[in-house]
Amino acid sequence: MTYYAACCQTDQPNPRDRDQMNDSTTRIIEQLEQAVIGYRPFHDVKLVVFPEFAHAAPIYDNTEELTEKLAVEIPNRHTERLAEAAKKHGVWIQSGSFIECDSRWSDALFNTTVLIGPDGDIASKYRKVNPWIPWEVHTSPHDLEGYDEPLFPVTETDIGKLGVATCYDWLFPETCRELTLGGAEVLIRISAYMDPWGASEPMDWWTVINRCRAIENLAAVVACNQGASANHYPPFSWPGGSMIIDADGRVLAQATAGPGQATVVAPISIDSIRQERRRRSGHAMPAHLRSSAYPRQRQELYLTDRSSGSPSVEALEQSIEQAKGRIGW
Repeated sequence: MTYYAACCQTDQPNPRDRDQMNDSTTRIIEQLEQAVIGYRPFHDVKLVVFPEFAHAAPIYDNTEELTEKLAVEIPNRHTERLAEAAKKHGVWIQSGSFIECDSRWSDALFNTTVLIGPDGDIASKYRKVNPWIPWEVHTSPHDLEGYDEPLFPVTETDIGKLGVATCYDWLFPETCRELTLGGAEVLIRISAYMDPWGASEPMDWWTVINRCRAIENLAAVVACNQGASANHYPPFSWPGGSMIIDADGRVLAQATAGPGQATVVAPISIDSIRQERRRRSGHAMPAHLRSSAYPRQRQELYLTDRSSGSPSVEALEQSIEQAKGRIGW
């Protein structure tokens, strides 16, 4: 089974309130249709991925303003519009991220993406486990007492087993390894990976990490990065470079480094991934894993205090300093 995936890298003004989010959703659906319809004479696009913050970025530095102006529950009118597009074109959509509120966790906000199937249903929801601290004041679901949903869901689909993680999550090899051990064959990255840690040497972290995670896990990688320029998302700019990588770390398609809207399309061969995983005895790292050899990694180093409610930048800074003390830095 071979199909094509599309990374729809965006460059659009960031909404300042929920009403302005409608324009963002309109633009990304237009981009989806350009990709699916435009490539139809050549091949079938079955998976469309958008970047982190495609719907809204956390432009306010506190949870009160984010809740008041940008937070949404899931499902919402934007996921409903994406569902209509998924059904219309028969594609799987990995949404851009939402700033999500949930009545079960009234003092928390999540950085959340959803996978929507061609039947229009939400197949899975992923909440970012590793927020970009100290600036990202979303809550990690890991830090909530009594949280009972899977932290790293893997979804079995007709285009393979899909797992997603968001931006900073990928700087922790454990994240993608957890998805792989859960069965993931395609690792999806939605990201707003900013300058200077982008796609240009010598600070091409974006490219290096995406390729490493493919190699480490013998999995395809579909990595869609934010391409917003500084005038759209001040004070940051995002370097784009969205890319699709095969299970040996080969870059199959990549957007030019630098801000701007772009769409990159490349094939995903699920059959090849499955055959390689069955065939290989060498360089099959997940099957070579000696988990008990790494006892230090099972210690909880970064601890958060939820007693005062939603995290603040100052509280996150304090938690980081305490974690450094535990390491001995």
